[in-house]
Amino acid sequence: MLVVGSAQAQQPSQTPEQLIRTSIDELMGEIEGRRDYFANNVDELEALVDDNLDDIADFRYIGASVMGRYFQNATPEQRSRFVNTFRQTLIDTYTRGLVTFDYRELRVLDSQRESRHDDQASVAMEVVATNGQVYPVSYSLRLSDGEWKVVNVIVNGINLGLTFRNQFDQAMRDHGRDYDAVIDGWAPEVGVEELEEGGSA
Repeated sequence: MLVVGSAQAQQPSQTPEQLIRTSIDELMGEIEGRRDYFANNVDELEALVDDNLDDIADFRYIGASVMGRYFQNATPEQRSRFVNTFRQTLIDTYTRGLVTFDYRELRVLDSQRESRHDDQASVAMEVVATNGQVYPVSYSLRLSDGEWKVVNVIVNGINLGLTFRNQFDQAMRDHGRDYDAVIDGWAPEVGVEELEEGGSA
């Protein structure tokens, strides 16, 4: 009975697709018809995005992934500080995209690929621009403590996790591996234009 109980306790409350769909629906529900308002009240939209991402993203895992090989030698304080800094820049980027990009809808696809691993999954969605152009987005998720969490996003072929990791690596080279300088100056560059042009991830 104990074994059965613990197995049930580990069952996620939502599938990866349900998690992303609920998250997108909730955020879009808040923004719907109020984009002009939020364009002038970015702080309020940022708070919504922060709240939304807090439920679905594993920022600690993402931060460690972006630090890559430098994570091991960072102090616990530096790791924690980078996670917080990275989280804020991610929220800023997402918020800016919501107010500057001309989209008609965000839709999670009805048909999703089967995952090859029990603890990993990807959820495909599309951003439809007002001109009809469709941009594919793929969320990578992993099962952590019995819940699915987002650990990476690929937007129109651009792997954001890999892009940020390369930028962190370059910043460490530029600053002679000075962790504090890199964390203090962290400002990842991924523009809307770049995402529109796409990549080949």
